[in-house]
Amino acid sequence: MLLKIYPENPNQRAIDQVVKCLQDGGVVIYPTDTIYGIGCDIFKPKSIERITALLGDKKKKNALTFISHDLSNLSDYTRPIPNHVFKIMKKVLPGPYTFILNANNNVPKLLQSNKKTVGIRVPDNNIVREIVRQLGHPILSTSVKDDDEVIEYTTDPELIHERYGDDVDIVIDGGFGDNIPSTVVDCTGDAPEVIREGKGDTSVL
Repeated sequence: MLLKIYPENPNQRAIDQVVKCLQDGGVVIYPTDTIYGIGCDIFKPKSIERITALLGDKKKKNALTFISHDLSNLSDYTRPIPNHVFKIMKKVLPGPYTFILNANNNVPKLLQSNKKTVGIRVPDNNIVREIVRQLGHPILSTSVKDDDEVIEYTTDPELIHERYGDDVDIVIDGGFGDNIPSTVVDCTGDAPEVIREGKGDTSVL
């Protein structure tokens, strides 16, 4: 189903509907502050398998990240974060950045790459942050790709619904998305390293 939610003032009944869907093992497509994402509850293995099957590439697991409401529960899923890294995250989040951090044992094994890392996103988007806040823990996120060789990401939620509507439970229409992905910063080494330049300004890192 295509569910309209306005980012300025998300409708509580609609948010409740999405949260219930995730709790029941559903897969949803949602807006972020960059491109639309597809995801599920991180503690629903069958839902994660649905997403990886949908993407059709098992290596895609390495591109799966967590969307969090804020930075308050980071220690639930990551190893201790150095102060200089935390300061950077606090400065730019919510915003269009993905931070790769060392994962702890609470991260479901299905989501861990060989390096045992986890990507963390706190997007500047009221809809998905409110969903995550009410769910009580992060949701999984990976980008909705387009089959077109020229257009990498679809920005129109109605077109996304046409393409994925039969494969997911809810497509949230939160308005047109962006077609530039987040900036990815690897913070697992001695110093943060930008491994993908995206929408986020790298000069502030």
